[in-house]
Amino acid sequence: MSVLVVGSINADLTVRTARIPAPGETVLGGDARTSPGGKGANGAVAAALAGAAVLLVGAVGDDAFRDVALSGLRRVGVDLGRLRTLDAPTGLALITVSDEGENAITVASGANARLMPEHLPVDFSGFTHLLMQQELPPEITLEAARRASAAGLTVLLNAAPTRDTAPELLRLTGHLLVNEHELAALAGEGEVQAGARALLERGPEAVTVTLDGEGSLTVTARETHRLPAHPVHAVDTTGAGDTFCGVLTARLSDGDGLAAALRWAGIAAALACTRPGAQDAMPSWAEVQRESER
Repeated sequence: MSVLVVGSINADLTVRTARIPAPGETVLGGDARTSPGGKGANGAVAAALAGAAVLLVGAVGDDAFRDVALSGLRRVGVDLGRLRTLDAPTGLALITVSDEGENAITVASGANARLMPEHLPVDFSGFTHLLMQQELPPEITLEAARRASAAGLTVLLNAAPTRDTAPELLRLTGHLLVNEHELAALAGEGEVQAGARALLERGPEAVTVTLDGEGSLTVTARETHRLPAHPVHAVDTTGAGDTFCGVLTARLSDGDGLAAALRWAGIAAALACTRPGAQDAMPSWAEVQRESER
């Protein structure tokens, strides 16, 4: 199984506090911690941990945050042959995590915002699936989807963070992944299953809505999968959604059916909440398998 990821690469700067500050409020926190992150890199690491051979198309700067941002990718063997070093800072995410495990994130895109369609590989053959998010410029995300679709790849799009999503991109997407906030932005406020089915009519073959502590809902034209959350004690939810997307992509690429792939993804995402950080918290495939037997 071989997965192509086109996405962001960041260094995460995380501070734990008793609660998320309100606008205009200063809250004292613990020691700051730097770790690798970025939705593209997170998804790539999760897919690699779940057994996929992964190539990441992304960009960093030539600065002090570069090595931190790339450390997780290097640790799990993600192919960085299409990595670009651009004349811009490495992306940086500023993360506040509360004692309840909730987070608030501000992203300084840096080099990610300078990645353009010309940085994409010309040949998309050799891959089964393309995983993308919305932290890169819309131009490269759309062009990657066009090339992947033309080459016969299944496109998985995590529509995060919330931004305008081109109708053409939705039509080219095989599997759309959103949380409840992103669902509301794309389909309007209302009942979750109705919103997901409304998005199906705009092109995707499957729509998955992750529901935080309530698990996930997936709809296709022929079936519905409602998976409860795997029970864990959440410490930090940072990167859990990216873990879900990466593991789902890897397991589909390996030939698992949709129901099985969703189950593996849900278990992995739950385990990622039991440790601090994004990539640092992601479970190995052996851990996911053991947890599935509990």
